[in-house]
Amino acid sequence: MEFQLKPISRSGLAEAISKAEIYRYLNEPEEAESICRDILAVEPDHQLALRLLGLAITDQFTGAVSDHHTEALEIFQNLTDPYERLYYTGILYERRAKAQLAKGPGPHTLRVLLERALSCFQQAEKIRPSGNDDAILRWNRCVRLLESLPAPERRAERGIEALEAGDSPPI
Repeated sequence: MEFQLKPISRSGLAEAISKAEIYRYLNEPEEAESICRDILAVEPDHQLALRLLGLAITDQFTGAVSDHHTEALEIFQNLTDPYERLYYTGILYERRAKAQLAKGPGPHTLRVLLERALSCFQQAEKIRPSGNDDAILRWNRCVRLLESLPAPERRAERGIEALEAGDSPPI
């Protein structure tokens, strides 16, 4: 017997989004990912489903080459809101760095990923909605992660100084 995916109804999209959010909260990102793919099969540009799908993918990062970071990046680049596009791309880089930190690669790779995250968060901060400090909170977390790495290289320190001055990091 051959099994095929079944489409969900348009009238069930809101409930499906709710379920995807719950599965993420329950630390079951594979289920959230599956639901988001079902939503996007019905409504390919559904912004909340795209955001949740990208987050569900990054929830599964292990620091392995097989992580779907390229797919998550493409998903976040499809977000129409410029702030969200930058903010969630920053989260992607931050989560890649954290996954690699848990796996144990050298600090240089972590610094590069964290500098990319910082760049995204800095750009997002400039266009953030009034009263939304999420990009600042993520910036601060990334800076603290960088500070916790052993023997910081001068290059990384220059990168943070450049970001604070509004320049691009030396990547």
